[in-house]
Amino acid sequence: MSERSRWVRWLLALLIVLAAGCASPPRATPPEAETSAWSGRLALQVKDNPSQSFSASFELKGSAKAGELTLSTPIGNILAVLAWEPGSATLRRNGQTQRFESVEDMAARATGSAITLAALFDWLRGIATPVPGWRPDLSQLGQGRLAALRLDPPPEADLRVVLER
Repeated sequence: MSERSRWVRWLLALLIVLAAGCASPPRATPPEAETSAWSGRLALQVKDNPSQSFSASFELKGSAKAGELTLSTPIGNILAVLAWEPGSATLRRNGQTQRFESVEDMAARATGSAITLAALFDWLRGIATPVPGWRPDLSQLGQGRLAALRLDPPPEADLRVVLER
C-alpha cells in the first residue's frame, strides 16, 4: 500500500471517528431526531511503522442520520468535507468528490471495519456504546475532552479531541 493510500485511509478513518469527539448533555429527544453543532481540535496518531499523526480543526453539524463534518488547517484551509444523509455519503477533498451509499460503507472501505455512526453519536452524548475494536474514554467530556483508542484492526490508533468552549 502506498504512503498516500495509507494517509487517505487514515484521513477517512479520522473523518468517521471524529464524531466521537463531540460532547453534549443527554436529552429526552430520541437520538435520531437530534441535530447539533460542535467545533474544536483533534489529533489522531496511528501507531504503525512508521508512526503517523494528523491534527486538524473541525466543525460538525447535524446528527447520525444527516450531517456534515469539515476538517481544516489551523489557518482555516479546508482539508476535507464529509456530508451524509440516509443512503448517501460524500467526501470532498483536494477538489475531488467520492460518493458512497452510506457512512458505514465509507468507513468499511476506508478502515477495513464497519463503524456505526449511531454509536459515535452516542459517544457525543456521553454514552459509551461499545464499538468492536474501539475503547472510548468519556471521563473528561465535562472538561471538553475525549479520547478513543482503536485496538483492532491493527495498527493501534489514538484519537484525542478538544472542544471549543
